[in-house]
Amino acid sequence: MVQPSLPVPPTQVPGAPAPGVDKSRGQRPLERELARVGSSRWVRRGVIVAVLVALFGGYSLWRAKTAPPPPAKYITAAATVGDVIETVQSTGQVKPLTEVQIGAQVSGRVTKVHVDWNSSVKKGDLLAEIDPSLLDTQIEATRAQMSAATANLQRAEASLLASKQRRDRARKLTLEGIGTQADLDASESAFDVSTADVASARAQITQLQAQLRSTQTNLDYTRVYSPIDGVVINRAIDPGQTVAASFQAPTLFVIAEDLRKMRVLADIDEADVGRLREGMTAEVKVDAFPGEPFKGTVSQVRFSPITMSGVVTYAAVILVDNPEMKLRPGMTATVTIRSAEAIGVKRLPNAALRYKPSPPLDKDGKPVPEAPLPPLAARTGRIYTVTDATPGAEKAEARVVDVGITDGVFTVMLTDVGDAKVVTDEADDPSKKEPKLF
Repeated sequence: MVQPSLPVPPTQVPGAPAPGVDKSRGQRPLERELARVGSSRWVRRGVIVAVLVALFGGYSLWRAKTAPPPPAKYITAAATVGDVIETVQSTGQVKPLTEVQIGAQVSGRVTKVHVDWNSSVKKGDLLAEIDPSLLDTQIEATRAQMSAATANLQRAEASLLASKQRRDRARKLTLEGIGTQADLDASESAFDVSTADVASARAQITQLQAQLRSTQTNLDYTRVYSPIDGVVINRAIDPGQTVAASFQAPTLFVIAEDLRKMRVLADIDEADVGRLREGMTAEVKVDAFPGEPFKGTVSQVRFSPITMSGVVTYAAVILVDNPEMKLRPGMTATVTIRSAEAIGVKRLPNAALRYKPSPPLDKDGKPVPEAPLPPLAARTGRIYTVTDATPGAEKAEARVVDVGITDGVFTVMLTDVGDAKVVTDEADDPSKKEPKLF
C-alpha cells in the first residue's frame, strides 16, 4: 500500500527573511534589541574617553599653574651689620719670664744636693756642693810654695844689702885712689845681680798669691748658690755624680724667677708679621685647659728671622699672667692675636669677593675664553650684584668696591652697596659638579 507523500517545507536561505516576516518592517525584534545594545556600548566608551581626556587636560593645566619656578641661577647674599675682628693665629711654647741655667765652674764629684724639683729658693741659698779635697790640697801646696818664696826673698834682700855695702866701699876706695876699677866693676855687677834676685823673688811671691786666690775662688765654686729668687724647674745632678767643667760649664739646675708671669714665644709667619704691633692683645690656649683662655699682650716682635724647611717666621713674645700657676714651662700654646677690629659695620661674606662667573659655553659645551678683567688696586675687591632677578634668567654685573679688614669669613665694606643681592656662588655651575664615575 503506497503511503501518501508529505509536503516538504521550503529550505530557508541564509539572510532571507523568515516565513511570515514582513520585509517592509525590517529586522526582527531580537535583532533590533541587539543593535540598540551595541550602539549604547560605543556611546559609553566615548564618554569614558572624553572624561579621561578632560581629566588629563585639567591635570596638565593644574601642573602648569602650580609648577615651581625655575631654579635660581645664583646663590646670593646681602650686606649685613656686625663685627669684624681680624686676628693672627700661631703656635708657640710657654716659657718663664726669667729663666736662669746654673752650671758648675769646677770639676769634681757632687757630695750634696740641697734642693729638688719645684723647690722654692731665695737668692744666695746653697743648692749643691762639690768635693773640695783636690782644691784644698792645691791651696796647701801653694801656701808652702809661698813660704819658700818668702824665704828666698829674704835671702835675696840680705844678699842685696851685702852687695850694696861692698859697692859703696869699692866706690869710696876708688875715690881715695886705693881701690882699683876692677874691684868697683865687680861690686857693681854683684849689686845688680842681687837687685834682680830680689825682684825675681818678689814676682814669684806675687804669682803664688794669684795662684792661691785662683784656687781659693775655685774652692768657693764648689758650693753652688742660687743667683735669684725662684723655683727649681730642672735638676740635672744627683749626689755622687761627677761633673766635668773642662770645656764648658755643665748645667746643674734651671731656676725660673716667677711662674706667675709667663711668656709665649709664638712663631709668626712672614705674611702676617706686618700686621703685628707691640701692645696688641692676645689670647692663649693650651691643651691642658681646653676652653679656658689666658689673656696676654704682645711685648716684642723680634727682627731675627727663623728659617726652617724653607719657611721663614719671626718670634713674637707674648706676656701672659699666670696667677694660679696653671701654665707650665714647655707647654704648647695656640696664640690668637687681635690685630684689628671693626664694630657694627657693613660686611659681606668673603665668598662674594672670591666669586668668579663661569665662562659661557659654545655649541659643543666647551668654555669660551673671555678677556681678563683689569687688576684690582690695593684695598679693593670685585663683587657681582644681581641686576635682573627673573627666575632662571638672572643677570649679574661686576662692581669694584673698597674693602677693609677681614676675619676670614666676613669683610668690611667701605663702599655702600645698599640692599643689593650679591652673588656668592652659582647653583648650576658645571665645573663644580662632581664627575660621574661611569
